[in-house]
Amino acid sequence: MADKKAKMVKRHQRLAFMNTDETGQTPKFERMTGFTALTNSKNPKEYSRQYVDRASEDTDVVGYAPATEYSFDRHTNTPVHDRIAKVHDGELTGSDALVDILVVDLFTADEQNRCVARKRTYAIIPDADGDGNDALVYTGSFKSKSEVEVGYAVLDEEEKIATYTPGEIPDTV
Repeated sequence: MADKKAKMVKRHQRLAFMNTDETGQTPKFERMTGFTALTNSKNPKEYSRQYVDRASEDTDVVGYAPATEYSFDRHTNTPVHDRIAKVHDGELTGSDALVDILVVDLFTADEQNRCVARKRTYAIIPDADGDGNDALVYTGSFKSKSEVEVGYAVLDEEEKIATYTPGEIPDTV
């Protein structure tokens, strides 16, 4: 019988990959390395009201405005850093500032190393650069531009490239 003991999920078991293919031909989800922060906030939108026959207020979640705060030490020859810096330094706007990000949960891997993954389009919202004396640090946030799409991903041997497939992980036959 398989071990069903609960195990703590460590932060490094949730990886992010950015599509660095700007041609729109073939997605290339490259691992987002060198980040010192990638903090996801759901930012729920609430609808609250109090009914006359009740002593307390009712609240429902009616939507979300997801955002991921980021901070990274800038490295050269790193396609993810290059893409963000292009938007940040060039003050790009609109569709020029959009990227697809894939979040992969390694702790969900099956026997064929297929992991649950979520893909979403985000707007890069630059904040600041130059903080720190040792490395050039960029900060900002990724704010959602699309609905989340759930699927699965398989990583290459070095865990640097993710291949994404939308939909449920198929049953192994």
